[in-house]
Amino acid sequence: MSDLHSIALVRRGPPDNSVVLRPAIKTPGLDRTKQVERDVAPNKTRRPTKGESMAELTEMQEQLCRDSHWDYSDLRAIYINCTLKRSPEVSNTRGLADRSIGIMERSGVAVEVVRAVDHDIATGVHPDMTEHGWERDDWPELFEKVIAADILVLLSPIWLGEKSSVCTKVIERLYGNSHLLNDAGQYAYYGRVGGCIITGNEDGAKHCAMNILYSLQHLGYTIPPQADSGWIGEAGPGPSYLDPGSGGPENDFTNRNTTFLTWNLLHLARMLKDVGGIPAHGNQRSEWEAGCNFGYENPEHR
Repeated sequence: MSDLHSIALVRRGPPDNSVVLRPAIKTPGLDRTKQVERDVAPNKTRRPTKGESMAELTEMQEQLCRDSHWDYSDLRAIYINCTLKRSPEVSNTRGLADRSIGIMERSGVAVEVVRAVDHDIATGVHPDMTEHGWERDDWPELFEKVIAADILVLLSPIWLGEKSSVCTKVIERLYGNSHLLNDAGQYAYYGRVGGCIITGNEDGAKHCAMNILYSLQHLGYTIPPQADSGWIGEAGPGPSYLDPGSGGPENDFTNRNTTFLTWNLLHLARMLKDVGGIPAHGNQRSEWEAGCNFGYENPEHR
């Protein structure tokens, strides 16, 4: 059995203590230039240390972090940024996500941010597309990070009222691993929680969130209440979230929703981890073979 398949067959345990941590790089006031420094750095899981600088939060967000008495230090989160811009270009969607990331980091969560377009992710719905004619496919390595995380947050800009093409590809590749099972015979994504963050200069934030959250729950992720946050500017050309005068970082509605999204992800991930995931009864693929025709490909992920 390949390493790729064995990852999901064993219920995940405590975070790997051998993970290399990278120092935090300050993003004061969601500054555009500082974000570039963070995105250029290698993608490493990081857990903030005492006294380090992190993304700036609102006064209310800071207070909620200080008042929290829950322990999230054994949780891991991965944010996959589905911007169309390659590093080192500034991602406005990442700018909004930094507020959520900042809350997680202050809560002791090990956070990793991946900019999907910086990786050579092949098109397809198989776990490793190099086995199906593609010369290179970075997805198997990224999937290891996804399956090791308790929390997955997809970030997407809006284009023509839809999530980005990169986000669609990421969801397709998540779908390609959806046939894998954990040691209880459930689908591999069971016991993990998911959410999304959307930005754009046109309508469509709720439409994109609807599509992304439906997709995640269909694959097996558990979706908490108010699991999306978004910001959109005025219709037509105009400032993006991080542009001066956009009003994005100061928007109370967006900041509230981003806060609720993040804490609900944390609370639900904590609850699921404490009880060992979703109870394995009535939902075990290994115990339900009806509908499978031998000699044909599994229709559930292709």
